[in-house]
Parts: sequence; structure tokens; C-alpha cells
Amino acid sequence: MNWIEEFDTEKEKPLDRFVNGISNTAIFRRIAFIGDSLSSGEIEVVDGDGKHRFYDFYEYSWGQYIARKNGIKAYNFSKGGMSAKHYMEVFADQNDLWDPEKACQAYVLALGLNDLNEKASCPVPVGSLQDVDVVDYKNNKPTFMGFYASIISRYKEIQPEAKFFLVTFPHTDGDEAHQQKTKKHSKALYELAQVFENTYVIDLYQYGPYYDSEFKKRFFLNGHMNASGYIFTANMIDAYIDYLIRHNPHEFLYVPLIGNIKF
Repeated sequence: MNWIEEFDTEKEKPLDRFVNGISNTAIFRRIAFIGDSLSSGEIEVVDGDGKHRFYDFYEYSWGQYIARKNGIKAYNFSKGGMSAKHYMEVFADQNDLWDPEKACQAYVLALGLNDLNEKASCPVPVGSLQDVDVVDYKNNKPTFMGFYASIISRYKEIQPEAKFFLVTFPHTDGDEAHQQKTKKHSKALYELAQVFENTYVIDLYQYGPYYDSEFKKRFFLNGHMNASGYIFTANMIDAYIDYLIRHNPHEFLYVPLIGNIKF
């Protein structure tokens, strides 16, 4: 076989192929998925009187699909309606998510929809890098970037060599205001990946599919994904992490030592 073509094709893009069988994501033996309803396998149903009901089924979340496929111990640090603000101010403390016993070798962050949604209970502005103090997160400003960066910093205190994967919004249909918000969110994640070591962007906006009406007809149930949609997302995230590892092999050489041996 030509192993170079198999593992590092020069013109390959992150989502050119899904991985059949075990992927390089499996080098992480403990991984946490930090997110909102879409990270929690949330199923949205409409009852007889037209009321929408929401249920988090973590076993259907894309993170747990990735974990089962690759034999990984995975944590869902997520809940429907989650925002970076709520995670940092309330949720993580209430659920003991800073516990060193739950330290992971990798963290996948998929937050922002509820922070930047003007209809949410406590929307915040995107902010900028000026809101981020990488030395002391307690100085961060109360913006999306400030809260999001605080989450990264806090977990870096717990597991300094951990890898972080920041997930952009996908490319969905919507008005110009929505598209601009999506682009600002993506730009913010790329900027954070530049200032934090061991941090990468999973860019679903640029490389993922377009979530148009046909896509939603196949992979959505009401306003959230259906079970097949979460499997599809799992395949995307898994393939993207696999791609990043294959194309940056020297940055992942010491992953087995994270949390086991100081280096």
C-alpha cells in the first residue's frame, strides 16, 4: 500500500471522507464534549396541543457515538439550552465538572448558539480578543469570547497538555443577520485557537454540508436533529479530528502521556 496517500494526501480537505472503523480520534482515551442541546442528543417533539417538548438523550449524542465507535471514555458536559456564560457561571460548578478526577486528554467545545441568540434568556455580544486574559481568566470580560476562553483556561489548569477542538456553527439557511453572526462566531474561534496552545478549529461552516431544507428533511426532527442526524454529525466530527491528527502528526505524538506522565 501507499501509506502516504492513505494517511496524508496533499490536497485532502477535512471532510473529504468519513472514517470506516476506528479513527485516529481513538488516541484520546478520555474525552469531554462541552455543548448545548445539539451536543446532548436532544430530541424535540410536538405533542397533541402543539406544545414543543425537549429531551436530552445523551446516548444518542454525537459525542457518545464517537466514543462507542472508538472505544473511548467520554463525558457529556452538556445540556439543552447551554451557553458559555451559564456553563462558566453556574453549570460546571453545580455538576462538579471541574473535578480533576474527570480530567480528559481532549475537550470538544460546541457552544455559542444560546450565547448569541437574541431570543435567549441572557444573550451576550461576541466580543473580541481584548476580552480575553490568557494568564488569568478571572479578568475576562462578560462576552462570548470571554466566557468561552475562561472554559478553555479552566480546563488547561486541570489538564495542561490537553487538546482542545472548537466547533463552528454549520452553514445553515438564514437571513443576512444570521450569516453575519455565524461568521463572527467562526472568526472568534480561529482567534482563540491562535492564542491558546494545543487548540484547533473544527470548521463545519467552511467544510461541512449546507444545512438547507433537503438536509433538514433527512436529518432533523422539528427544530433539532433526529437520531440519524446525530450519527451524521458524529461521523463529521470524528473525521475532522482524524484529519487534524493525520495532517499534524508531530503535534499529537505525546497524547498517551497526557494525564499519565508529566512531560
